[in-house]
Amino acid sequence: MKNNETLQKDVQDAIKWEPLLNAAEIGVTCKDGVVTLTGTVNNYERKLQAENAAKGVAGVKAVVEKIFVDFGESEEVNDNKIADEVLSAFKWNWDIPNHTLKVKVEEGWVSLEGELEWNYQKQAAYSSASRQTGVKGVINNITVKSISEDEVERKDIEKALARNWSLSTQNVFVNVVGNRVTLTGTVASLFQKDEAARIAWNAPGVWNVQNDLEIEYDRLKF
Repeated sequence: MKNNETLQKDVQDAIKWEPLLNAAEIGVTCKDGVVTLTGTVNNYERKLQAENAAKGVAGVKAVVEKIFVDFGESEEVNDNKIADEVLSAFKWNWDIPNHTLKVKVEEGWVSLEGELEWNYQKQAAYSSASRQTGVKGVINNITVKSISEDEVERKDIEKALARNWSLSTQNVFVNVVGNRVTLTGTVASLFQKDEAARIAWNAPGVWNVQNDLEIEYDRLKF
């Protein structure tokens, strides 16, 4: 049976397994499946890696991320240079039609705005901005607005979910109204919840995905 202490150790071990992370920098506390991460790292990408490592642990229902990014005075990068690096990265990424996006940087925090046709493009922009030197955080306000005139097909999303190895046995239900997809039901992990949303976003014509899936890890007892 997995109690709070066991879940805490599992998350700590998952963080240790990431080669770019120093487990000593990151504190982990757990209560009722909610994991809180604290500490300080020297770049934003490591902050995201710690969060993703925790999400992949069975029994984690939610992650509260309180990790602080501190580059040290000698490594601080001014906002203009960060903006230039983000825009340059967009130009070299084929997944990002950068002419549609606006970038604002304030005290190391990058804000992204604009419209894109696909969610994978939105995620590519977020990932690309996150990797740039000096970035302390990324606020992704990009909206997805497909130019496809085809109606979103519920059955196509259901088939895609059934094909996925991690979701084929889960109780995921799909509802479609116009360009909006709502996911309900239960999955066994936070990873599966995120994966279901990612698959739904891949359907042509989707503008919005509301992920109401609940996490039920049947071996988790408190």
